[in-house]
Amino acid sequence: MSIVPQLVANSLIAGSLYALVALGFNLIFSTTKFFNITHGVISAIGGYGVFYFAKKLGWGVPVSILAAIAIAAFVGWLTDYFVFRKMRAKKSSSMIMLVASLGLFTAIQAVIAIFFSSQFQTLPALVTGRVEIFGAIFTSIQIVILATTVVITLGLAFIIKKTKFGKAVQAVSDDVEVAQIVGIKSDVIIGRVFIIGSAIAAVAGIAIGFDTGIEPTMGMSLLLKGVIASIIGGVGNVFGGVLGAFLLGFVENFGIWKISGEWKDAIAFGLLIVFLIFRPQGMFKKK
Repeated sequence: MSIVPQLVANSLIAGSLYALVALGFNLIFSTTKFFNITHGVISAIGGYGVFYFAKKLGWGVPVSILAAIAIAAFVGWLTDYFVFRKMRAKKSSSMIMLVASLGLFTAIQAVIAIFFSSQFQTLPALVTGRVEIFGAIFTSIQIVILATTVVITLGLAFIIKKTKFGKAVQAVSDDVEVAQIVGIKSDVIIGRVFIIGSAIAAVAGIAIGFDTGIEPTMGMSLLLKGVIASIIGGVGNVFGGVLGAFLLGFVENFGIWKISGEWKDAIAFGLLIVFLIFRPQGMFKKK
């Protein structure tokens, strides 16, 4: 029996998870112009939020998911309101803001470890069972992850392309000073972008929690893959990052077809280096 269908399935699942991280990361980068490292630990907040509400408090899983996403989105907004907004007001450089985001990442990750320990945890099942499609086995939760990624991507595309808020986001992304001149409150728009981006990051953390499990350090590995996907697709190009995520997923999984799975990260960074050398702008430039 050929292993190719299962490799395709694994690639689609990995690409879906990376795409969720890349969507939120690129959305925030497009308006703030700095690499927000804190974005990674926000995904962990989503996973641990479901763990706390569902396993510790006994809430239903759907309600726990919504509560966890809301808390992650709120924490994301807080980081912007109390840290990044003040740094923007002082005209801090992108490098200084990156270092600040790294500090926030470390602090929040430590808080998660203090409250929940560093042990690997699992989430209660959302759905059970598995299905076979064209010779590949998908668990039911993986089907949900794929569908969720498609829905969020299409929903975000609609918001950005068809709504007044989306036009304001594009204006701030193009030139924040010009946007302010025409009456757009850039700090308010960026704050809302942090809410949306953080909510999407939380969905990624929850998805990987249902699929494999959670641990306090999960945010960094997710962030790295999301950043690689963003660079491959084109940093700042929100939807280019989605295509970059699926390309990364396929290259990773087919790359370890004949070798050890321990090489997966090396393959991912190898692909990143190739793009940085030969196409640093990514597959799609930011419009």
